[in-house]
Amino acid sequence: MQLFNNSIPNILPIDGTVQYHENVMQPLLTKHYYDELLKNIEWANDEVIIFGKKIITRRKVAWYADDGISYTYSGINKAGLPWNAQLMELKKIAENISNHTFNACLLNLYHDGNEGMGWHSDNEKTIVQNSAIATLSFGATRKFAFKHKISKLTTSILLSNGSALIMEGETQTNWLHAITKSTKVTSPRISLTFRKMVT
Repeated sequence: MQLFNNSIPNILPIDGTVQYHENVMQPLLTKHYYDELLKNIEWANDEVIIFGKKIITRRKVAWYADDGISYTYSGINKAGLPWNAQLMELKKIAENISNHTFNACLLNLYHDGNEGMGWHSDNEKTIVQNSAIATLSFGATRKFAFKHKISKLTTSILLSNGSALIMEGETQTNWLHAITKSTKVTSPRISLTFRKMVT
């Protein structure tokens, strides 16, 4: 079920629904979660297969999910780790903001602006088609860019500390998104992308 909050504008001009919620947590709570995530998440360098060659990125990732849910992307399969207390609390926040439920979360740790994420869509067959994806951001502000797959229209938004971005509907079908690199960003950012996986 897609519930669009009409009081918050849609970032995308066509073919999808993206809403940005700033300051969804108080600063002290945001810092608490940032510190806890740095310490308590089982971070590992991401691995991707590009043109048949395994590449290990500097960016670190972690995959947490309900029992038995794994995730395959860029040729690598990740088994879900069991939720910890902080992630369960953050999942509830994401569900309350988005009016959707989630059963998995991909976490990214960008150490600074030299690390980013290239153009892609979260449209793997293991993700429930047209389901919502809710991203919570902690730490450094980073630019989140969108590019339409056919028209090549672009738009972007700055994701600030303690914010939430909700992507819904046909966004993944019609749009690519990316975290752009910036030499001006010198501190870490943690993102949590809550998803609904096929079970």
